[in-house]
Amino acid sequence: MADSGVLAWPGGHDQGLAPPGTVGLSRVAVSVPRLSEPVDDVLARKSCTVLERKMFAKVYGLRDSLILAEGERLEDLLVQAGRTALDGGPANLVLYGHTLLMPELDVGGQSPERLRERLGLPGSEVYGVSHVNCVSVLRSVELARRYLYRPGADPDDRVLVLGGDQGSANGDLDRYIGGTTVTGDCAVALTVQRAEGRHRHRYRYLAGASSRDARFYQTTGMTPEMAGLFQKLCSEQAAQTVDRAARAAGLSMDRLDWVMLHFSNQMFTRAFASQSGIPKDRICTDLLPERGHNFGTDSLMALEHADRSGRLRPGDRCALVAIGLGSYFQAIIAEVVEEDADRRPPTG
Repeated sequence: MADSGVLAWPGGHDQGLAPPGTVGLSRVAVSVPRLSEPVDDVLARKSCTVLERKMFAKVYGLRDSLILAEGERLEDLLVQAGRTALDGGPANLVLYGHTLLMPELDVGGQSPERLRERLGLPGSEVYGVSHVNCVSVLRSVELARRYLYRPGADPDDRVLVLGGDQGSANGDLDRYIGGTTVTGDCAVALTVQRAEGRHRHRYRYLAGASSRDARFYQTTGMTPEMAGLFQKLCSEQAAQTVDRAARAAGLSMDRLDWVMLHFSNQMFTRAFASQSGIPKDRICTDLLPERGHNFGTDSLMALEHADRSGRLRPGDRCALVAIGLGSYFQAIIAEVVEEDADRRPPTG
């Protein structure tokens, strides 16, 4: 009932889900709205019980959730993050990973053209990556690897990966995930390029792994029994996916320096730590109380925060983990590289 795949370079084994070759990832750009609101206010609007509201605060560790201010648009956040990640450089391809099937950018036939123009990439192709829910952004990184090593690719090609959703759209319809978390609004971006190319990178991709358990295909329409089983197995499957990615990179789990985990709630973090054997002090959850769950952007926001706060050192191995209703799992192992040793002099 479950299927999985492993993507690796160097070392490990490659099951054909991605071509051989190593890529670098730029620093992550994060764009958040001007406002946040108490998670308890969202729960009150959804008529949650007092007991559940206390559970979200005291057990789940969820305090605030990001929300667009009046006049702000998700597209604006995506453009801001994208332009920061590009840092004035080009990109041949834009991949936009999103969970919700009707984000603002999908409304209106001119959205891709407008996004290209605002990013300063008028000749680039733009594609959405969806239907895998909150693994869509990390899955876009894997798709970027395929693109960069396609037949005839130029070593200096570059892919811009965007991620973000508007949980507050549609009158909070997608804001509350029953018994689990509250979603918010934000955007992230990073570029992916071949490591031997001329573009700067902050992280080196080492390996990745994915898996899915098709029993939970009904997502939010699952019966209470199936939803309970999903919650029970979720941390176990996430830990197994990270373990496969680590082994594909030639590492054991205990040699991972940091884990940037899906921010659903603190209970899941504790369960993952127990299942994986990774100490909780190596799981970066600083942002969970103040930002909560933001779909497929969580692990990349945690990576950016850990780097910006000086926690990361060259040689550190970081596991990025995403989980999507469905149930989909994605893990990427990335290594921090020297800040000033990651630029190859331009050619030509």
